[in-house]
Amino acid sequence: MDSIPRILVFSKTAGYRHASIPAGIAAIESLGVRNGFAVDATEDDHAFTDAILERYAAVVFLSTSGDVLDGDQEDAFERFIQKGRGFAGVHSASDTEYGWDWYGLLVGAYFDNHPAIQPAQIHRQDSLHISSHELPAVWTRTDEWYSFRTQPPQDASVLLNLDEASYSGGTMGTTHPVSWYRPYDGGRSWYTALGHTAESFSEQEFLKHLGGGILWAAGIEKSNVVVAQ
Repeated sequence: MDSIPRILVFSKTAGYRHASIPAGIAAIESLGVRNGFAVDATEDDHAFTDAILERYAAVVFLSTSGDVLDGDQEDAFERFIQKGRGFAGVHSASDTEYGWDWYGLLVGAYFDNHPAIQPAQIHRQDSLHISSHELPAVWTRTDEWYSFRTQPPQDASVLLNLDEASYSGGTMGTTHPVSWYRPYDGGRSWYTALGHTAESFSEQEFLKHLGGGILWAAGIEKSNVVVAQ
């Protein structure tokens, strides 16, 4: 890897295509400039080889969807994580690779459904993690709110919990995590369900959340995330 940690942003879609992907790439590139990591962005699954992945500290699945990697590419990505590298999943990263059990455990839970975009309240569960400690204890924002097929694994640490009483259409009840992190198979996994809208990627608080997740996944130790003013 380079002396400056390098992040691969992967945004291939084989299902629903989010219009916010270009804004997300631009935002991560800006976060990299301000927080000391380089960014490569691709939709080419051929990047998933041992030789290419060796360049990176972490891979971000930015609103991927459907079946995006073949068997050899999946094996290379598994080896990447097993070497101690990181994964950060954003929004529909949980609507990806339903037939790959290892990936399902990596991302932590698969997407089930969502209602219309609307405001809701998020309750911060972790006041120490870099991706949540700068967020308000009760965070009100507008997004597309995912419900999941299952709860994340028991060893996952929940960062944010969605208050279903604050919006219409939730299906998980009082325990509705929307961001979590965990060690997994020798590496690190961080996921946020937030980030459907292009506007998300210009929100200061969301950028601190996203930037903190990427920094943690990449093993970059910082106390705070610097975002553009």
